[in-house]
Amino acid sequence: MRVHLARVDAVLVQAVIAAALSFAHLHDLASAAGQDGWKAWAYPISVDLLLVAAWRQLRTGDAKAAGWCWFVIALAASLGANVATAGLLDMDQVPAWLRILVAGWPAVAFLGGTLLAHSPPPTADKETESAQRDEDTEDQEDDSEPPPEEPSTRPAALEAPPARPAVAVPAALVEHARKVAAEHHARTGAPIDTSTLRARLGVPAPLAEAIAAHL
Repeated sequence: MRVHLARVDAVLVQAVIAAALSFAHLHDLASAAGQDGWKAWAYPISVDLLLVAAWRQLRTGDAKAAGWCWFVIALAASLGANVATAGLLDMDQVPAWLRILVAGWPAVAFLGGTLLAHSPPPTADKETESAQRDEDTEDQEDDSEPPPEEPSTRPAALEAPPARPAVAVPAALVEHARKVAAEHHARTGAPIDTSTLRARLGVPAPLAEAIAAHL
């Protein structure tokens, strides 16, 4: 735990020192470029704020390209001031192009800060994409519904009549019916039909049909 705290403290101290040096270099460069008074102090604040906003966009936003673009611009401004004030530039005779860059920086910083501040949050984009996917899924489900079944025009199949239960016929009755049938054939020369057999025997129609089946 102590090692972790010591490491964090060292990083914070280093960050504070680097920020203070960069802040001072930006102030000195702005002052040498003709921005005196409070304006010289506003330049390093503007650069650092743009750098922080770009870094926050890279960590939490979806517009990575815009975040990297403004992060590189702010970092170049900070590094440029550090290099320019390291003895490579005559602070008493600042070139005209550097004065133009320093004078145009507020407009550039304002544009970058506005674009980064008004970029859409990632949650809104995700909710929009989720809603769009839900709508597409509902449309696909509606399109995939089967068409309603059409009423069939074919006639229903005729049901077969139920089979009649078998009628038990006594053997003696069958022998008597044979004698009656033989007598009818001898007298008329034609086989006896079911109705005549029924009338001669005096039995119901189902029993007469069962007896005729045995003849």
